[in-house]
Amino acid sequence: MSPLNIGVVGLGVISRFYLAALSEAPTVRLAAVCDRDPAVLAAHTAGVPRYTDHLRLLEEGGVDAVVVTAPNDAHARICADALERGVAVCVEKPLALDTGEGEALTALARERGAVLFTAFHRRYNSAVARLREEIRGARVEELTVRYLERIEEHAGTDTWYLDASRCGGGCVADNGPNAFDLVELLLGPAEIVSARIVHDAAGTDRRADIVLRAGGARARVLLDWSYEGERKDVEVRLADGRTLAADMLAGHPGFKDSLWHEYSGIVGAFERCVRDGSDEGGGGLAALRLVGEAYRSAEAVVGEGAA
Repeated sequence: MSPLNIGVVGLGVISRFYLAALSEAPTVRLAAVCDRDPAVLAAHTAGVPRYTDHLRLLEEGGVDAVVVTAPNDAHARICADALERGVAVCVEKPLALDTGEGEALTALARERGAVLFTAFHRRYNSAVARLREEIRGARVEELTVRYLERIEEHAGTDTWYLDASRCGGGCVADNGPNAFDLVELLLGPAEIVSARIVHDAAGTDRRADIVLRAGGARARVLLDWSYEGERKDVEVRLADGRTLAADMLAGHPGFKDSLWHEYSGIVGAFERCVRDGSDEGGGGLAALRLVGEAYRSAEAVVGEGAA
């Protein structure tokens, strides 16, 4: 099997997990990297062509596919440029800043016959996989997803996370897609029932309590960007009275340690989509629609408990 040549566009805090996963996958090859900051590129030592312009990478880099880890506000433009050329795309969540952009990308991918894969890394978490098997065939009455962290600790030098215009909002725009995708992965298609969102003075949403309905089950998504520490888990209450849980950080004691195996899962799933036409990367548009519904239905609070 010939290697799948992949370029990485954006060398921010998440890129290291992709680069490690690509280096470990036997049938893919890192072909090129791109970042707008020459200093960031200069520090990259993988020995592949380096670009400050993603268009040059697409034209000259010899890539079959690209991984897009640029800031959220650049997703739509970079993905569209790749899809126009028939290049497969794996894009970090969220797919785009709003549903309109997401729908346009989905239509373009269909028109060009190119793969558009949204990377929901928690799908590939080992604890989530076990929970999914445990509840298979059981009737779920209630599901809670908690996604709690202090964003400044996780963003590092990627300060765009705290710019609502570039991030798309805040915790709902950026962590919400992962949480909503878990709801739909475990329960099926969901809809927003209510949302309460807390913003800071700059307009970035720092906390959210969102209620959804999926089939006959109630789901609750709790998001927090001002949490001291980190908590990422899923709890399920079954009709038979049992309560089951998945702690996505358990067994991974180091900071962000769970991401190493999750991003290996992403690279494997993306390769299957490109080579075999599997649909594992679906859900990007569905999660984006839920983000939009949450913002539209929200009871918004400014400053209450926000950092």
